[in-house]
Amino acid sequence: MSHDLFDQQINGLNGNPIDPTALRGKVVLVVNTASKCGFTPQFAELQALYARYSERGLVVLGFPCNQFGSQDPGSPQDIGAFCRKNYGVDFPMAERVEVNGAHAHPLWRKLKRARPGLLGLGRIHWNFTKFLIDRQGRVVARFAPMTRPEKLAARIETLL
Repeated sequence: MSHDLFDQQINGLNGNPIDPTALRGKVVLVVNTASKCGFTPQFAELQALYARYSERGLVVLGFPCNQFGSQDPGSPQDIGAFCRKNYGVDFPMAERVEVNGAHAHPLWRKLKRARPGLLGLGRIHWNFTKFLIDRQGRVVARFAPMTRPEKLAARIETLL
C-alpha cells in the first residue's frame, strides 16, 4: 500500500472533492462515523486528537455511514451541523458512504484488504472503526469501535 490509497475521489460532506494532496504525506486516521450511535461521543476525542496534532501532520477523516442500525440518516447538512454544534468538529468529513458490500467506497475496500480485522473477515462490524495510516500511505493499524480515540495518541505520536 502506498500513496495510491488516496487516488480515488473522496467527496466532502458539501459534495466537493477532498484534495488528495491534503492527505498525502500526512498521518491519517480514517473513521466511519454515525450521529446516533452509542459511540458518537467519540467525536469529542477525535476532535481533540485533531486539534492536538494537526499542525504536526495528523488528519482525521470522518466518513458518515448509515449501514449499522441506520444511525446516520440525516442530510449532509444535518450531519455537519450536528458534528460542529455538539462536538466542535472541524476535521474533514467526507460524504456518507457504505463501508461494506457491493457499494462500499473504494477507500474502504482498500482499508479492509490492508487490515482485515476480526478473524480476517475483511468486514467493518460497526460505527467508529478506525484505521491509522502512516505518512507513506501504509495502513499500520485498525482499531475496534470500542477503542477510544484518546488511546491512539501514543501510536499517532510515533508516526508524526
